Amino acid sequence: MAQLVLLPGKERSVFRRHPWLFAGSVGRLEGRARPGDTVEVLADDLKLLGRAAYSPKSQIRARMWSFDADESIDDSFFKRRVAQSVARRETLPELRGQDGVRLIHAESDGLPGIIADRYGDTVVLQLTSAGADKWRKAIVNALVQATGCARIYERSDSDVRGLEGLEPVTGWIHGEAPAEPVSIVENGVRLGIDVAGGHKTGFYLDQRDNRLLLGQLAAGKTVLNCFCYTGGFSLQALAGGAAHVLSIDSSGPALDQARANVALNPQLPAGRAEWQEADVFLALREFRKEGRTFDLIVLDPPKFAPSAAHAERAARAYKDINLLGFKLLTPGGLMMTYSCSGGIGLELFQKIVAGAALDAGRDARIVKRLAGSADHPIGLAYPEGEYLKGLLVQAD
Repeated sequence: MAQLVLLPGKERSVFRRHPWLFAGSVGRLEGRARPGDTVEVLADDLKLLGRAAYSPKSQIRARMWSFDADESIDDSFFKRRVAQSVARRETLPELRGQDGVRLIHAESDGLPGIIADRYGDTVVLQLTSAGADKWRKAIVNALVQATGCARIYERSDSDVRGLEGLEPVTGWIHGEAPAEPVSIVENGVRLGIDVAGGHKTGFYLDQRDNRLLLGQLAAGKTVLNCFCYTGGFSLQALAGGAAHVLSIDSSGPALDQARANVALNPQLPAGRAEWQEADVFLALREFRKEGRTFDLIVLDPPKFAPSAAHAERAARAYKDINLLGFKLLTPGGLMMTYSCSGGIGLELFQKIVAGAALDAGRDARIVKRLAGSADHPIGLAYPEGEYLKGLLVQAD
């Protein structure tokens, strides 16, 4: 096994159990290693620190599989880690009875570069690192054993793979395509899932609890759902008794799925739902000119800042959309506002929202801080895992 020897002092991150080793931390590679190979990680004094997946084309030069120098990285390792990750979800009461659950949340579950989401008896697997890609077969076998799922679809098509020197990979890798379209029931609402063409693995399971909260707040209210995708928030608002729900997205296919989702739920008042294909920023400016207001607004935009390098430009976009939101909010109204950008921390996001309220001339307060659901844990040693942050704010 090749050995990755760190520069003096760079072992501190390993002692803190952070899973990433950046190129600037590496002194030299002893031996030969191909992308995804397991290497021993050594301090500059040659003390063995653990084992990692090697990725020579990425700035994250290695991802720690284990901080135990004696633990072997083999099929049984993945069988054990995957089973532990699945079992942890079974202990969480809020996940019981849910058809859609994240089973593996990458680094935070001790499995860097591996994401697995379950939609009923279908699991969608996403491998984003060279190490994860190398162990595809072992990971698939471990998921089948841990879940008993009928089928697994691979969605290893994210841009992150390019940074690892990997090509996109998609398709059924266990079982066959189902006879009926994949769907789940989330808190009483049925949702169709496009595992092959939808965003991420097909849906945003991390917002499950926040969608439920919106439904609990929606009774009798006019609701504006911005960047609505396939209507998860919108359907919960309808289920919660909203008077009217206007949902906006720039994707026609996403809105088609949203309308289909309403049709999957005959108990919902479809006549109270309005769907608009538009640029959200432009649409909100038009609403402002028209003098329209809403009692409850959801701002769940796409990732404006994939890294800290994009934070300044992203901050302007977040400021703009929140400013528009505050201007459209009725007095006493509530706004759910989110950032899924890893490059925007919670403190900065709160400052951005506060600045937007000030510029809009609104006195506002945080009613509740919002985060990802329980199946999206955040490793204490891996703060980068806290990508989704949100605020429920009320404005006078």
